[in-house]
Amino acid sequence: MYSNDDLSVLDAALDTDDPLDQLGPIGADAETAKPDPDVMLALLKSPQNQQRMLAARTFCELEDARAVPFLIQLLTDACPLIRVSAAYGLGRNPSPEAVQPLIDQLQQDWNGYVRKGIVWALGNCRDRRSLDPLLTALKTDISAVRLWAASALAQMANLGYEAVISTIPPLIEAMKRDPIAAVRSNCAWSIGQLCRELPSNVVYATAVDALIEVVAEDEEMGVREDARLAILKLGDARGLQIIEELEQEGFL
Repeated sequence: MYSNDDLSVLDAALDTDDPLDQLGPIGADAETAKPDPDVMLALLKSPQNQQRMLAARTFCELEDARAVPFLIQLLTDACPLIRVSAAYGLGRNPSPEAVQPLIDQLQQDWNGYVRKGIVWALGNCRDRRSLDPLLTALKTDISAVRLWAASALAQMANLGYEAVISTIPPLIEAMKRDPIAAVRSNCAWSIGQLCRELPSNVVYATAVDALIEVVAEDEEMGVREDARLAILKLGDARGLQIIEELEQEGFL
């Protein structure tokens, strides 16, 4: 879906750093007063890039519903640092009105950092409309975006049974097939979170079987450990028994 040009912006070898991290937190100086939300709201409409970015970054830390319409507008700003700041701001201030604009920008933004922020925001919105875009990101985007999509999909646990059973099969596929170990680990964690919301049915059993398979067969120790922890937290009797047997046989 995305060109190789993305890799110069967010490396496919899993560059999880974020440009906002390099700028430091707002009010890092303990003696600096917190920004005035009313002033920052006005700056969101500033003609100067630096001021718009500063204001958007402020709402990555502050919760104020009044900022939402302006942050939505900034999702399409020409400056990618402003777009990523707006995405994180909307993640901190989730709103149903922001979901479709976030989806639209996710589908067209060339910048991997921006898509990464959007995926995080969509997870925080906990809206059924986010499911298909997040699944598409998990399947098709660059590695760091897939990493965050895998984690964001755990939020589907808040949306009821139908959303959970739609989410688990793609997560199982990614947990088994994704070439990046960190993505597989996040899939295992999300599967564990989602299974907590399921009765003991065929979907649940399939998910536990997949976790057990990863515990026994994944080539990366960290992925095996995350799958094992997911089973332990579920307290699934069959899974616990198999883990014990694997430990006794020296596989773990």
